[in-house]
Amino acid sequence: MQSWSADDALVPRGTETVLLVEDEPLVREVALHILQEQGYTVLEAENGVDALRITHEYAGATIALLITDVVMPQMGGKMLVEQVTSVDPNIKVLFISGYATDAIVQHGQLEPGTNFLSKPFTPAAFARKVREVLDAEAGSSPMKSMR
Repeated sequence: MQSWSADDALVPRGTETVLLVEDEPLVREVALHILQEQGYTVLEAENGVDALRITHEYAGATIALLITDVVMPQMGGKMLVEQVTSVDPNIKVLFISGYATDAIVQHGQLEPGTNFLSKPFTPAAFARKVREVLDAEAGSSPMKSMR
């Protein structure tokens, strides 16, 4: 795990609840640690099916952000987001992937302009992107184009 630098202390913190969906255990563990260090409450799932179960268990509670890998077994990130946003249209979404943005868009996995962060990422870059997505205006969410 990468260590934080002095500049990283300037990354805005948060208190929102985040659902983290990542099939790679090490990546999920690192992302979980970063989010918790930044003050977020984190729910975690290793695949889309588990994530849907969690969203149903927490129905009525506010999950502010869904962070999901794009390519996962059982259910990919795009399908997961379509199902979650049909139940909770206000949830914000951040896709993460080891594949390049252009490749994902060209293969129809994501729409251009979707909130996306490439892996590997630094703790500071991840924390900043999470905060950026959470702070974006609700009506300007790029996920609207997926519905």
